[in-house]
Amino acid sequence: MPAYHSAFNEFPDAMQAGNMSILPIRTKIRGPAPLADPEQGDIVDETLDLFRANSLFRNFEIKGPADRLLIILILYISDCLAKIGSARTVPTQIEASKMLNTLSVDNFAIPGDAGFPLNAHYAPPQSRADAEYLRTYLTQVRQELASRLVERLYADGTGKPSKWWMAFQKRRFMNRSLGS
Repeated sequence: MPAYHSAFNEFPDAMQAGNMSILPIRTKIRGPAPLADPEQGDIVDETLDLFRANSLFRNFEIKGPADRLLIILILYISDCLAKIGSARTVPTQIEASKMLNTLSVDNFAIPGDAGFPLNAHYAPPQSRADAEYLRTYLTQVRQELASRLVERLYADGTGKPSKWWMAFQKRRFMNRSLGS
């Protein structure tokens, strides 16, 4: 059974940095990302929906530039769950939100950097300006993804993260980690 691919691979007029799509997102966080239609899903929703299914796969065939963004976001969710799972005590929703917000703005490697784990599959940005744009875009998307992930983790109202999500904290998509 093949992995699930992004529906945004055929997105018209999608900008690219390197060979990765810069897709619109629904957000209130300031940043360079184009704004998506509030009535439709965006790449963040798609990543959250596909995370648990795709994290079971060791191989992932990249079918387009949106798949590259999907891979980075799935790996980031894995790092978020590992961060919450490694806390000494079970964090409340507010504590988890703070932890993940800090993780999302921490310095991280982008395609083309020496520490980026998937450089073989990603083209580096063309210029320094493109690299800075990609870094700020990914920071904004990571912040939005962290806030929506916390909403899903604590949706049951018990004050504890969902065991159905936390079961994936040790599982590695493609046996990789962003190294956060």
